[in-house]
Amino acid sequence: MKQKQIISPKQKNIALVAHDNCKETLIEWCQQHKTSLAKHVLYATGTSGVKVEASTPLRVHKLISGPLGGDQQLGAKISEGGIDMLIFFWDPFQPMPHDPDVKALLRIAAVWNIPVACNRSTADMLVHSSLFDQSYPRHIPDYEEYLKERE
Repeated sequence: MKQKQIISPKQKNIALVAHDNCKETLIEWCQQHKTSLAKHVLYATGTSGVKVEASTPLRVHKLISGPLGGDQQLGAKISEGGIDMLIFFWDPFQPMPHDPDVKALLRIAAVWNIPVACNRSTADMLVHSSLFDQSYPRHIPDYEEYLKERE
């Protein structure tokens, strides 16, 4: 598929997700980076959002719980251009009943070329990147061109 360049904004829409065994890690990470995160718009799946808001001064737009469709809601937001970065702390040792949804979310994040952190070290790298608070160009699928070719 052809690609086109867009500009990701200075103020990003950041999705926060954590499996049950990783929620405390996400909360600690958000507490550590609350000043940086507060400059952006935050989204989260159900319980992750509730816990981050209860433990930090951050405002979070909460979707439904991941296993109930929250992962798919985030995937839809990514494909619509509404999410610029995904912080997704998942537990590689714990099988999840909604693994297909998790894989679909990670796949759609790769398709739409957004930065993804699946662990604290990578999330730290993203938040300390010079691009975290800057606009930057990225390439995404040119869906309009794709539709024109199909006519």
